[in-house]
Amino acid sequence: MEKNIKKNGLILVFTGDGKGKTTAALGAALRMISHGGRVGMVQFFKVSMARVSWPGFRVWSFGGGFTWQVPREENARVVAKAWEKCRALLRDAKYDLVIFDEIHIALKYKFLKSSEVIKALKAKRPSQHVILTGRGAPKSLLKMADLVTEMKCLKHPFDKGIPAVPGIDF
Repeated sequence: MEKNIKKNGLILVFTGDGKGKTTAALGAALRMISHGGRVGMVQFFKVSMARVSWPGFRVWSFGGGFTWQVPREENARVVAKAWEKCRALLRDAKYDLVIFDEIHIALKYKFLKSSEVIKALKAKRPSQHVILTGRGAPKSLLKMADLVTEMKCLKHPFDKGIPAVPGIDF
């Protein structure tokens, strides 16, 4: 691992209504791996990434669908397990970058409290980088983050009746 990467861990937020938040996080993961780092990713509502196997990259996928696809009680249970894993990764010196995919959705629907997430982020290892993704990032996270990127949809194939494309959308 290059020394300049380990020095100062950053908190990055990818949010907005446009596509590309998880994709941007995965691009950062590939860059980290190419520098000899290790990446851990927790997916709060998705299951598709669990099959990915890259050296230096580990994914834990929780849940069977987004908030509108499963009962609230099931989502609450799944988010609690996902958040437990996130907190463990923030303490794990093995991971240089951790990604909390769709955590903003868990916050938006009040499965988690922003104050709890911020407290955990402040207690992370100083050299560890963290990426938080999902629509509707709370202002408190935007304020504490080192980098915030908002994805904005200008055009989408779904508007033409084209469904999600395997390998592109999931």
